[in-house]
Amino acid sequence: MFFNHSKLQNFLKLKLGFLILSALLLQGHVALAQSSNVKTKLVLAGWSKPITEITPLLVDADKGFFSARGLDLNYVPGAGGGDAIRNILSGQADVAFTDPGSFFMALSKGEKLVAIYDIYPQNVFNVVSLKNQNIIKPADLKGKKIGVYSLSSGTLQNLQVLLHQAGLKESDVSIVVTGLLNFSPLMQGQVDATAATDTGLLVGKAKGLGEVNVMEIKDHINISSDIFVVTQETFNLKKDLLKRFLLAYKDSVQWMISRPEEAAQLAAKVALDGQNPATNLEIIKLRNLSSVSSLTQAQGLGHFDVLQFQKAADIYRSMGIIDRDIKAAQAMSSELLPPK
Repeated sequence: MFFNHSKLQNFLKLKLGFLILSALLLQGHVALAQSSNVKTKLVLAGWSKPITEITPLLVDADKGFFSARGLDLNYVPGAGGGDAIRNILSGQADVAFTDPGSFFMALSKGEKLVAIYDIYPQNVFNVVSLKNQNIIKPADLKGKKIGVYSLSSGTLQNLQVLLHQAGLKESDVSIVVTGLLNFSPLMQGQVDATAATDTGLLVGKAKGLGEVNVMEIKDHINISSDIFVVTQETFNLKKDLLKRFLLAYKDSVQWMISRPEEAAQLAAKVALDGQNPATNLEIIKLRNLSSVSSLTQAQGLGHFDVLQFQKAADIYRSMGIIDRDIKAAQAMSSELLPPK
């Protein structure tokens, strides 16, 4: 019996080639699996610390809304919308969670910014005073001490709008920076009134605020409370990243609207002010209401009422808060918004 060495060599070569190919394919599958777990970092600059009302941004470890879109979301806290704007201008963040007033002021200084999503199309700001102060209408604020969260926050800018409606200037009142927990100074008599939000008022009442008079800013102008803003450069260069971010955010908001009780429980884990799930639930219900409008119901979450933004910009110009005309439509884009 003769052994064909040539055939054996060919067989061994084929087998070796097969083994090498299998190893390469396996290595490729492993690399693909590993690459699918690699997330793109996105830094969001906020106006606040991690609090209950921004629960959708804090629960990715449990819910994975942003991870599912290939994002590693990092939240940078701030003390007002102005801080959020400064963080994107300095390159410390990709997206700013800010208020229209801070956005307009940056635009008036020549900054190249684009608003890409309307977070809260309802105005949630107010001015609150104890009943015994007898502050019922904006004109009653003259000569009073009024608390604001910070000098770069929406509380100040919305207070300025309210004063303007009454023919008052900022110099007609005394502004006192009280920080986020601005109802404590009100309760202790350090200020006569405080500029706040609906959720802040809810927390204040839970802490024993008592009977109050409330002036709602939306009764004068129902401008959106908060928006996502990016620099023009980020808008031009990172459209895919921003689209994925907005998709993930929309997913998280829709979850909080449909599952508020679950959101309230998770807020107890992730929010600095989330110790009481019952209070969390009331805060979340308020934020769910402010996240929608007749426009978003028709066109989808995040869409802008450009005419209302233009009206607000014109009011800010007439008040002297901004020193040049702003064309709102030129600084806002719906291009990256998720489909309805």
